[in-house]
Amino acid sequence: MIARHENNQGTLPMPSMLDGATRVHFIVGDPIAQVKSPAEVTRVYEARGHNAMVMPAHVPPAALSGWLAGVSQARNVDAIIVTVPHKFDCFALCATTSERAAFLGAVNTMRRNADGSWHGDMFDGLGFVAAMRHRECDPAGRRALLVGAGGAGTAIGQSLVLAGVSALAVHDEDPARCRALVQRLAALGRCPVSEGSTDPQGFGVVINATPAGMKATDALPVQVDRLDPDAYVGCVVTEPELTPLIGAALARGCRTITGVDMFMQVRDLMVDFLLQDQALGCR
Repeated sequence: MIARHENNQGTLPMPSMLDGATRVHFIVGDPIAQVKSPAEVTRVYEARGHNAMVMPAHVPPAALSGWLAGVSQARNVDAIIVTVPHKFDCFALCATTSERAAFLGAVNTMRRNADGSWHGDMFDGLGFVAAMRHRECDPAGRRALLVGAGGAGTAIGQSLVLAGVSALAVHDEDPARCRALVQRLAALGRCPVSEGSTDPQGFGVVINATPAGMKATDALPVQVDRLDPDAYVGCVVTEPELTPLIGAALARGCRTITGVDMFMQVRDLMVDFLLQDQALGCR
């Protein structure tokens, strides 16, 4: 619900729970204009009766540690949501993490410990698998191709393996990063994990976990003319929701999972984590 505030410049909308007691949460990334968390997560907080607001912070990698040290001084800053390219770097800035985040070496959500330091977790993988199941795609028993071994891709790869895919192939433009993720996921001993390519033929699940699609000039992350028509095709990009990959997949008759589908599931997991302790913050 939105309240309206009268001032000498007219009527302006403002959140109904914004006041001096509002808890401040940030989402940090580079770029940041594409993210949906500020409005969406703030609305969920309000619906749950929690007086908090998410603010975007556009911070380049070189300034990340200094920015975090600065905002950590504010006693009403309770949480930080993390997007590209900071998921690995923010892991290193956390004092404690979940076992999942420790395995991945990445976080997408941080909340305060009692001493004011940061505790991190990662929900991208769980959220994407939840979005797949919501779209009636059970990954168990399917061969999956994952393009992208960054923060989101690393988390999605782990969750796919734990969800029971029959095999996973990973492709990334950085061969060393790809190889490192393949080795880590293979060590779980759940299914064969190998280095893949941009050829999606023969895969029942094909996922783009790179930023490809955010710009109209981006190259397609896979060879779309090689997509199996009965495959599920997913993309983590939220803006635009209908990326060229998703559009091409729909044209071939594939079923799809968009970045917005993923975000809605990740959003709820993040909010549950951040509100697990209602006494958030270093007060």
